[in-house]
Amino acid sequence: QSTDRASVEKISRDPMHRSIWKICPLADWTDAEVDEYLRAHKVPTNPLHSKGFLSIGCAPCTRAVAPGEDPRSGRWWWEMGVKECGLHHTLEGGEAQGPAPTAPAGRA
Repeated sequence: QSTDRASVEKISRDPMHRSIWKICPLADWTDAEVDEYLRAHKVPTNPLHSKGFLSIGCAPCTRAVAPGEDPRSGRWWWEMGVKECGLHHTLEGGEAQGPAPTAPAGRA
């Protein structure tokens, strides 16, 4: 999905919940490899992908991106820094990182 995931291990133990193992079998696949697999195996995809939504999350936190724009720029676009929900990252000390507590203007 992103350059952050390029170094993700295929099998790892969750640092906060040691009894949970994360399995990421596609961690080293390129976007082209994923696309080819989806086509070859006729895997249904989210129709939002064809409308410019390259990284899909919840409705208020996701927007379409322009051609050439970073795929993650459509997520939490009102935030200037990190565009990560915290699902795959932790802060020092083991505290999970989450989205900003405020909603964009006009959304509550």
